[in-house]
Amino acid sequence: MIKIYHNNRCSKSRCGLQILEDSGKDFEVVKYLENIPTEEELKNIIKLLDIKPIQLVRKNEAIWKSEFKNKDLSDAQIITAMAENPKLIERPIVINGDKAVIGRPPENISKII
Repeated sequence: MIKIYHNNRCSKSRCGLQILEDSGKDFEVVKYLENIPTEEELKNIIKLLDIKPIQLVRKNEAIWKSEFKNKDLSDAQIITAMAENPKLIERPIVINGDKAVIGRPPENISKII
């Protein structure tokens, strides 16, 4: 089943959700600020996206700038930071089987549904 990691306060995430609704396919919405992904889940998402952990970080978030920016962090430390501060996770993320995309721009989602 298709899964979207969604934040309703984000316009790109709302657009991504609309693309899924318009597709007519079944999907699951994960409100990741409430149902925070574990470090293992984040590792799996990063693997599916085929990116480095730092590429999943929202670097303009205040918490990143105040706590992590300009620090030499390992991949594991970055994943821990996202698990402890889910606002740092880029959004929306859509997973369909063994494929995943970050919906920025939202049109990326159409590639995997």
